[in-house]
Amino acid sequence: MPNAYEYVDVIRPPRLRAGDQVRLVSPAGSPQRAEVERVTRRLQSLGLTVSVGAHTLGTGGDENRIADIDEALRDRSIKAIIDVGGGSAHRIAGDLDFATAAHLPTLLVSREGTILHLAFWERAGLAGVYGDPGRSFVAAAFGAEPIRVRSEPDTPTAGLTTTGRASGILLGGDQEQITTAAGWVLPSLHGAILLLEARGLTATQIDRQLTMLERAGRLTGLRGVAVGRYTECGPGPVLDVLRDRLTALGVPVLGGLPFGRDAVPIGTPATVDADAGTLTIEPAVS
Repeated sequence: MPNAYEYVDVIRPPRLRAGDQVRLVSPAGSPQRAEVERVTRRLQSLGLTVSVGAHTLGTGGDENRIADIDEALRDRSIKAIIDVGGGSAHRIAGDLDFATAAHLPTLLVSREGTILHLAFWERAGLAGVYGDPGRSFVAAAFGAEPIRVRSEPDTPTAGLTTTGRASGILLGGDQEQITTAAGWVLPSLHGAILLLEARGLTATQIDRQLTMLERAGRLTGLRGVAVGRYTECGPGPVLDVLRDRLTALGVPVLGGLPFGRDAVPIGTPATVDADAGTLTIEPAVS
């Protein structure tokens, strides 16, 4: 069967440049002021002008969180929206201004907001940056060249690596948020490379979630799997569960990828090469 994403036109926001304005928002939780200040200093050191959403440091509420993001999407001077809040934004993921996002694309930068990246792709076809404004951020947000991520053999999930090579749109992120998105803002994964990582799940939860996605047909047609870190997960045989669930898909699996430390494009074509131990991702920006 042909790749469902073979002829998809990915919407890529303009790449960042020194002098651009970016907006810090908190889609799910209220960050510490010190964290907002740290991220602000980092972005300013790259020549960016930083503003903070009106409700980012407050107690928030769904309406206020939506308003902060929509305001940034509609403001043509804002070139990137940076998630500094942490937590799952599932309560607001389906209620944002996706029409504006599709026609006036703004770069979303978030590691914690997997469900936001999924929603923006599913509703607007919008690529983004999965990660924080740390290592590799400049290459992912300012550059227009493919990014190659190498598997780290000492990482536990490196033991999940199989063989083979496959290409498709890179979609996914946090396993729990992927599962939460199923049925409403999870795009079709047919013809995609699935990015997977997790924090704080038990082996039983990992098994239950992946089994649900597989039995519901949400993993049908996958081209490959790129696995990051499963941190603070257990008790139970986490790697055995992952190996059992992922090997059964019959596609190349590449583990040991340093997501979290590396910011990478998401929602763009990628090639997973399990034999070479690399994931090569086309840029999220133009």
